[in-house]
Amino acid sequence: MKLSGFKYLANQGIENIWKNKMMAFATFCVLLISLLLVGGSALFYVNMNSMILGLGNQNEVAVYLDPSTTQQRVDEINLELQKMDNIDTVEYISKEEAYKRMQNQISQGKAIFDYIDGYEFMPDGFSVTVIDNDTIEDTTAKIAQISEVQSASSSLQVAEFLRELRRVVSLIAVAVIVALAAVSMIMISNTTKASVFARREEIQIMKYVGATNAFIRTPFFVEGMVTGFFAGAGAFFITWAVYRSVFRILMEQGTLMRAFGVGSIIPFNKIQLWVALAYLVIGALVGALGSVVSTRRHIDV
Repeated sequence: MKLSGFKYLANQGIENIWKNKMMAFATFCVLLISLLLVGGSALFYVNMNSMILGLGNQNEVAVYLDPSTTQQRVDEINLELQKMDNIDTVEYISKEEAYKRMQNQISQGKAIFDYIDGYEFMPDGFSVTVIDNDTIEDTTAKIAQISEVQSASSSLQVAEFLRELRRVVSLIAVAVIVALAAVSMIMISNTTKASVFARREEIQIMKYVGATNAFIRTPFFVEGMVTGFFAGAGAFFITWAVYRSVFRILMEQGTLMRAFGVGSIIPFNKIQLWVALAYLVIGALVGALGSVVSTRRHIDV
């Protein structure tokens, strides 16, 4: 097909949107709702997974050093920990700081500290957070092997619970997304079929006068692609507005929300490009293919 011929058919497809405003609007709405359902579910899963990972990052490895460890060796161990794989943060806790924390933790029994002479008996230590909570057991074991480390411990039960929670959330999310995608495809298919059916006589007349299948399908392809593109753009802006509003509300809750991992929700500006591309490409592709496939029945005359 020549370029001039394709331009003509493309213009015909765009004009058809205006000529068939009601059906084009119906297709636009169905595509918009479908994209929002699937896209919203995908974003919810991504953020749930990020929140669970955020909770995992709060699972610390408590490292205690031998009380006789020199300050020089403490500094060396600090560097060793920071260079280890899977280590996120390393916080040094001095004898004095450890003593203060112990006082705060057992504030109900302050009289006990009247019989303790200073904090020199306390060991220096570190509070270590990891990048991947799934491998915290291996990381804890490696830390325990460092010379002068008296003990290293972490809550393996928490790590196992979060790992299982991620697995369950992933399974549920995949099932929901697949179900919504299937329902959306059925809705889109029925809507595009109705749109094409309304112009079946036009298609049959073009076929009878000798128009090729490509000549008939191209305007529908362009019409579906343009409609899907604008549906994707609409879905993106609605998602952008809702996401930013929810994100702002959750972030305003402060410490309480962060304790539940909400602080790990992904800011929209970090994913907006990928969300926009997904909406626009999928919307245009589904709209175009749906229109072309729906013309097959009426072309075969």
